[in-house]
Amino acid sequence: MSNSHPIVIVGGSLTAARAIEAIRESDHETPIVLVGKENRLPYERPPLSKGVMLGNDPEDVAFTHPREWYDDNNVELRLGVAADRLDPDKRTVTLSDGSELGYGSVLIATGSGLRKLDVPGTDLADVFYLRSMTDSEKIRARLVAGSDVVVIGAGWIGLEVAAAARHHGAEVTIVEPNPTPLFGVVGEQVGTWFADLHRSHGVTLRLGEGVERLEGEDGKVTAVVTSSGERLPADTVVIGVGIRPNTRLAEEAGLEVDNGIVVDEALRASAEGVYAAGDVANWYNPTLGTRVRVEHWANAQDGGYAAGQSIAGKDVHYGPVPFFFSDQYDVGLEYSGYIPPRTETEVVLRGDPKSNEFMAFWVVPEAGGVRVLAGMHVNMWDTMEAVQTLVRDRTSVDRDRLADPGIALTEVDSA
Repeated sequence: MSNSHPIVIVGGSLTAARAIEAIRESDHETPIVLVGKENRLPYERPPLSKGVMLGNDPEDVAFTHPREWYDDNNVELRLGVAADRLDPDKRTVTLSDGSELGYGSVLIATGSGLRKLDVPGTDLADVFYLRSMTDSEKIRARLVAGSDVVVIGAGWIGLEVAAAARHHGAEVTIVEPNPTPLFGVVGEQVGTWFADLHRSHGVTLRLGEGVERLEGEDGKVTAVVTSSGERLPADTVVIGVGIRPNTRLAEEAGLEVDNGIVVDEALRASAEGVYAAGDVANWYNPTLGTRVRVEHWANAQDGGYAAGQSIAGKDVHYGPVPFFFSDQYDVGLEYSGYIPPRTETEVVLRGDPKSNEFMAFWVVPEAGGVRVLAGMHVNMWDTMEAVQTLVRDRTSVDRDRLADPGIALTEVDSA
């Protein structure tokens, strides 16, 4: 495949790097231009709240490739500049420096942006959100022994930052309006286990409480005031209240947008020559038979590659079972599956959560048994392939056999 017009990739992320890899497997000639808002090479985000935040890994572990790799693969890097406007009719992308790029194909990999906490005081110094490598650098420098760190939000990022802060000896309090951490993701039963895990490592949790305001002196944060009126001392505040897809470029270009950029199973958007992948894409997943938008590493990794294949002319039917992982203290966990919104599920436990070695399954009734929508392991490795098979095959399984650690996951069918 060769094209006189370049392939333009908007977004300096893992998704972008993986798309380039896939394109170059079959197309070594068409020029590629990568437009990245940050003045950094494309990098992965998980290390920012894991190894880099803990101080176990150098920052460059997050970079997907060295600069030489882009040179060797005929990729022009336009870093430190944003894409301001996309014109699908003219097939042009206008950049924030005023320049204009023509394209044959364009991949929108703009990811997600932060949801901001709308209370007084969030503009004080030493109040942070974690989304970029710069954010990670600043937060890591604040995590010191004896300091008071308040984490607002007990989602994945909040919990990982709390674990890293405790690793560095900081005193940590988490404020979360829901009754447990990760309440909307794993539910109350498994969420309670996460709460117990963090309490066992010295974290104070203020659950069922919101934030009224942040207070400060001389422009620096000094306290978080909760909705109950309690004043929590704070040298550092990290806010993690979610993200939303960066769809402005697509919306203003007239593309179909609905909880992300709407694309098909080949990651093609509603205008010819336009593709989207990663956090920003709401794609039809043929395995699950529904549209999904996933904000985790595996989708950036695999979705970027699939988009690159599609741009290169391959026949793509992108249908993975969603997957993510987390590391907190001495616990490693992986989760795979998809629970449609407003679906009532039952949790089936396999093993004892108190041992920090167990599995949890989210199931719905099925003729003759139950069907697994999602599964998670804690320190029980090499189980995710079997979980994904159960989800993918929509197998009816026996609830009691699923809960029995002595029975292999390949032998839990209800038949």
